[in-house]
Amino acid sequence: MQYDNLRYRLLPYIYSLAWKTTSESYTPMRPLVMDFRIDVNAQNIGDQFMYGPAILVNPVTEPGATTRHLYLPKAKWYDFWTGAPTDVAAESGKFVDAPATLDRMPLYVRAGSIIPMGPEEEYSNQKPADPIELRVYAGADGDFTLYEDEGDTYNYEKGKYATIPIHWNDASRTLTIGERKGSFQGMLPNRTFNMVFVGQEHGGGAEAAAAPDKVVHYSGKEVSVVM
Repeated sequence: MQYDNLRYRLLPYIYSLAWKTTSESYTPMRPLVMDFRIDVNAQNIGDQFMYGPAILVNPVTEPGATTRHLYLPKAKWYDFWTGAPTDVAAESGKFVDAPATLDRMPLYVRAGSIIPMGPEEEYSNQKPADPIELRVYAGADGDFTLYEDEGDTYNYEKGKYATIPIHWNDASRTLTIGERKGSFQGMLPNRTFNMVFVGQEHGGGAEAAAAPDKVVHYSGKEVSVVM
């Protein structure tokens, strides 16, 4: 059930990656060497992958395993489930033994990531994707483009879709939600974004944060928020 909930909550992220794949020939699932090209260790990792720009996925394939030996390239990483940060400063990266249970495959999020998450639901389009929870992982600048369309037609091929650029400036700790471009039938003209600044025991896991750090009411015009 944990994974079902995670999958549906990640739909805004996943759907945006699908659009990026269609429009830019993007590769949403990538071996580590594609993102960390000068990392010698990454060249030999065949059982971990990046899912989009943010999430490092570490499948557990050993029966009965309770830990997963995995590699973290040089970067600041956050445990997706707990929000706990890990700084990897060495050029050679770091090998760690992460807890691995049936309902918690080790997932890490790279600093600078912005992950949009939708409501809990049992099937896609069960509920309007409002509010959107924007999880921000500090430690580097970052960008993400949120993509939306009708969800059940091919009208996106006729230009019926909308994109919202989102930028995180780490030095000023400012999140900018840019001007919306495009439109489609049924588009929500006004949106609510719940900002969550992820940290130790805050903003982790598949469930929505109990209390967002900021709430932004968005009408399609650029707005900036200091976190």
